[in-house]
Amino acid sequence: MSIFTPTNQIRLTNVAVVRMKKGGKRFEIACYKNKVMSWRTGAEKDLDEVLQTNSVFINVSKGQTAKKEDLNRAFGTDDLTEICKQILAKGELQVSDKERQSQLETMFRDIATIVADKCVNPDTKRPYTVNLIERAMKDIHYSVKPNKNTKQQALEVIRQLKESMQIQRAHMRLRLRLPAKEAKRLKEKLKPLLEVVESEDFDDELEMVCLVDPGCFREMDELVRCETKGRGFVEVLSLKDVEEGDEKL
Repeated sequence: MSIFTPTNQIRLTNVAVVRMKKGGKRFEIACYKNKVMSWRTGAEKDLDEVLQTNSVFINVSKGQTAKKEDLNRAFGTDDLTEICKQILAKGELQVSDKERQSQLETMFRDIATIVADKCVNPDTKRPYTVNLIERAMKDIHYSVKPNKNTKQQALEVIRQLKESMQIQRAHMRLRLRLPAKEAKRLKEKLKPLLEVVESEDFDDELEMVCLVDPGCFREMDELVRCETKGRGFVEVLSLKDVEEGDEKL
């Protein structure tokens, strides 16, 4: 006896499912694992590399595809490519508890790595190790937010860690050159952004070597360029002012 397989069923294995509820119905797409986040961050541009099949389902695990009239009613189109893009952008990625835990642990480590790379002990100028930052994050019970990128979370972690340990972003070392006419006035405007002025030399122009918080660099650069109409400039001498060797507690 031949086995009848309904034509609206597609069997898939080893899939990552992205689910979206719209118009009172559930729609799902079948994707390759590890590709959904790459698509969302813009690292992956080829939709065919993300989707296992260019179909929209009501249930991926059962292989049941969505009806055209339901797609039209919910999305206003039956263009499967366009619908898949919408679900990829706004849908919820379904993962097992084990996979979710693994993703959170990886993100936790990535956040700690960014913090360790950007920060130092302000007293010694030495960087902290990743393991030490991880322990500090556990001590403050930091909870990873899976839908927020790791760089944003690292900046939040730095703010929180400042309440419990000696930590700050490593300063950038800059050289500023300001035309003589604007030098005095502009120096006063820049003063709130300067952490340390290491040297100052005035000849035909004012040249300063200083340390600043990396978060102030863009504001400072724009201020110098606009106020001097392009005649002054800011030069980066080093991205991080740090001492050799890791900080140990």
